[in-house]
Amino acid sequence: MNRPQWITAGIAIFTVFVLYAATSDRILGDTKPRTKKIEAGTSPALTIDSLLYHARETLPANQVARLNFLEHSISRGDVKDQKIHLYHQLSAYWRDSIRMFAPYAWYTAEAARLENSEKSLTFAAQLFLNNLVQEDNAPVKEWMAFQAKDLFERSLTLNPANDSSKVGLGSVYVYGGIATPMEGIGMIREVADRDTNNVYAQWTLGQASYYSRQLEKAVERFKRVIRLQPNNPEAILLIADSQEQLGNKKEAIVWYEKLLPLVRDAELRKEVETRIASLKK
Repeated sequence: MNRPQWITAGIAIFTVFVLYAATSDRILGDTKPRTKKIEAGTSPALTIDSLLYHARETLPANQVARLNFLEHSISRGDVKDQKIHLYHQLSAYWRDSIRMFAPYAWYTAEAARLENSEKSLTFAAQLFLNNLVQEDNAPVKEWMAFQAKDLFERSLTLNPANDSSKVGLGSVYVYGGIATPMEGIGMIREVADRDTNNVYAQWTLGQASYYSRQLEKAVERFKRVIRLQPNNPEAILLIADSQEQLGNKKEAIVWYEKLLPLVRDAELRKEVETRIASLKK
């Protein structure tokens, strides 16, 4: 693997340290063709109608039939609670049986908007953010960004003091292309400067520095993460890689060796061992 591939693979393997989990205080059904566009988190380039329509086109008849059954299962009574339950069912079906992210995240978000709780809104927002960073399709990326933005803003309306939602919203601006990255960096830095123990803020600033090739700044931020979470493998991996790219071989070896006991994936462990051996030559 080349560097971008194995770094990306390493971070993916360490999903236990996904951004939101570190804090806790980054398609597509026509349900009966819906005519309205996204009512919340509107993207000018893409609608949920088109995403769901094209997703359903790829499905076998039995899955389409199951979706039709679920989508028409609301009866009279407490319609709001029925809708919430239905959206959770649709979300789970798209996730577990069909394995498509966008419809799963969309129905999760719709349920969260109806529930209107801080917990459900931030969970749905983080789903979009975590996948936004890796999305290459520009219209889909923009759609995800607007969804995450809307959900984080709703969470902040309920609790303006939620620093995780502030950092999340800032991250949407950094990675989503719907505002200037510096606007997002400013929001995240405000949290990090006020609360130096906020792992989410420090990690996010470190990531932004790493991917913009400001490697010395990235190392500084990731070391702050390590002081708070000594066994965070993602931060250790990116410190090691940053030191290697900076030409600091001895430092890179130290950090790669710290990473080895935390690696369970055989392929990634082999790659780390190869890096260490190469740096020692």
